[in-house]
Amino acid sequence: MTRFRAHVRRNRATHLAWRGGVLVVGASVLAVGVVMMVTPGPGILGIVLGLAILATEFAWAQSALHRARSAADKAKEKAMRQAGRRRSQD
Repeated sequence: MTRFRAHVRRNRATHLAWRGGVLVVGASVLAVGVVMMVTPGPGILGIVLGLAILATEFAWAQSALHRARSAADKAKEKAMRQAGRRRSQD
């Protein structure tokens, strides 16, 4: 994969086409994830997957992915603490 990416980056036209394809696919997955937040489905998974795809080529998406992962970790820890409290009360 490293050789393929190096080959794509050597030519400006293929590099722009590659980045455009990543943008379209990543934005589509991200949009589906946002839609699934209000409809049945794994919305968070779609959002994280879309950001992960975009983060392969765009720095802004990589920082957004890091923020989303840290927010998800905090939510997981809070949910685990609340579940522990419920068990101790029973």
